[in-house]
Amino acid sequence: MVSNEHQQTLSPPKFDKQLNLLIVVAPYYKDIAEQMIVGATAEIESVGGTWDLVEVPGALEVPTAIAIAQRLAQFDGYVALGCVIRGETTHYETVCNDSSRALQLLGLQGACIGNGILTVENHTQAKVRAQADGQNKGGGAAAAALHLIALTRRWGKPKGKFGFLPTEEIKIV
Repeated sequence: MVSNEHQQTLSPPKFDKQLNLLIVVAPYYKDIAEQMIVGATAEIESVGGTWDLVEVPGALEVPTAIAIAQRLAQFDGYVALGCVIRGETTHYETVCNDSSRALQLLGLQGACIGNGILTVENHTQAKVRAQADGQNKGGGAAAAALHLIALTRRWGKPKGKFGFLPTEEIKIV
């Protein structure tokens, strides 16, 4: 059974400075991924944001791509999109648990991530959740990332140098 009950959502945050998000999608189920991208991009654009899109082979690679971007690129936040449909083996549990755990760990390290990796029993459930004009889980993931970016900007402090410094930055007086 697929539920269409109404869920409370927060109003989109407002931004005074430009923001740019990276959407990382695993297009294993192309029709599902395309709908989620439509929802995510519309949500980002609704607050005046820009986005870039990269594809990875599967849900397990989504957190790795975000971790690479967090280290090497300049994005304000990330939208993780994909779909895992239960099969006949325990691989489903591994993919669902490990991708979710990795995204959560990245978030706890400071990355602003909206997790839109669907974990469903069948393709019908995925379609209902992915539809941009329906449950719009892609848009919901983008909204989550936007809210986390807003909190980071609200509470963020200038990053000073702390901890161990490379020797070329140590001044001996």
